[in-house]
Amino acid sequence: MPISTEHEPTKKHLRELAEDLETGKLAELKHLLHALTPGEIADLLEALKPADRQVVWSLLPSEIAGEVLVELGEEARASLIRKIEETRSEELAEAAGTLDPDDLADILEDLPEKIREQVIRSLSQNDRSRLERVMSFSEDTAGNLMHTDTITVRPDVTLDVVLRYLRRRGELPDLTDSLYVVDINDRLIGILPLSVLLTNPPDKTVRELMITDIEAIPADLSASEVAMLFEHHDWVSAPVVDQKGRLLGRITVDDVVDVIRDEADHTLMSTAGLSEEEDMMAPAAESAKRRAVWLGVNLVTAFLAAWVIGLFEETIQKEVALAVLMPIVASMGGIAGTQTLTLVIRGLALRQIGATNLFVLLNKEVAVAFLNGVLWAIVVGLIAAVWFQAIHIGILIATAMIINLLCAALAGVTIPLLLDRVGIDPALAGGVLLTTVTDVVGFMAFLGLATWWLT
Repeated sequence: MPISTEHEPTKKHLRELAEDLETGKLAELKHLLHALTPGEIADLLEALKPADRQVVWSLLPSEIAGEVLVELGEEARASLIRKIEETRSEELAEAAGTLDPDDLADILEDLPEKIREQVIRSLSQNDRSRLERVMSFSEDTAGNLMHTDTITVRPDVTLDVVLRYLRRRGELPDLTDSLYVVDINDRLIGILPLSVLLTNPPDKTVRELMITDIEAIPADLSASEVAMLFEHHDWVSAPVVDQKGRLLGRITVDDVVDVIRDEADHTLMSTAGLSEEEDMMAPAAESAKRRAVWLGVNLVTAFLAAWVIGLFEETIQKEVALAVLMPIVASMGGIAGTQTLTLVIRGLALRQIGATNLFVLLNKEVAVAFLNGVLWAIVVGLIAAVWFQAIHIGILIATAMIINLLCAALAGVTIPLLLDRVGIDPALAGGVLLTTVTDVVGFMAFLGLATWWLT
């Protein structure tokens, strides 16, 4: 099947899937599923109602059903597993049992305890050791992300011996671009790229041709830092080692793509107080319960802004134009602050902000805020003055806008830095705090200046 860069194939498959489910054409549905990859099937499942997901999953061949579970988001996977357990627990165990230990580690905790024990008992001793090795590391670390299907060779053998070993072994693990050279204690001492192996005389030894200037990934390195290393070095795969330099496994670029996508989803969803694993088709009660907390937090900040407005009730009664114009001040400050906040959060994620450039960045953002503040203060001030036939209204809103944009720039830089320092995700809490600052400062500046003018 040709790969398309458009979204139409996915929409087409979803439409066909829905039609087949509605009309009961299970044979056509099964044929459609056979033409799709596990990742594509997982995307389609997440777009279906929970009841329909169970029907579709039951039509999957056991050899890919487990892979589909791995590709599903955590909430969607947990929901589907609960449904399958009720009627098809044996099929669930069979599907999980087909997985490579490295992939099985991703879903093992989501499986019911009875099925989990059944699957573990069915593993060979070697596969069980591989599974235990991966699961011994914390989530979102290199050790938990790695595959243990490495091919190792000793430095004193010839290329001819290596080639004969590979022929006997048969199929290579996916995305294998190098063999790992280890000593008698399994310490990594170099790599032998396949291109070197295939283009040199067979009587050469591995020691003569191996590359020793390598950068191995510590097993406890965070997944985000692993992704950054792959980006900087353009790696296809990289070895993972323990504190003593012993080879534990390897990370491949397809795993890193998943990390990058998860981080992007996390940043996007966190701005709305949602998890990146949010199930789009979860029951309304469950979704409402999770979102209620975030709505409550926003309500508190809204009351704070309303309280500030209430302090100037008499001033607003004297000059009705203030009530019409004050949302403009808060809105402009919010947008300007969000621009700075987003820039800083990205810089923190990429490890680009530190003591050496923090004040340079702060000065630059304040300068940008001042320039934009002056520009749009003039525009809005003139419009307000003409609209309400009162030049003092134009002057008030222009001054308040400049003040609010400058405060928004300061808040946009300092809020994410402070949140990051205390261990709170800036993407999750930064937006709410910023909105509070720009609303309160905007209303306070505009209405405070108006009170001073009118008294």
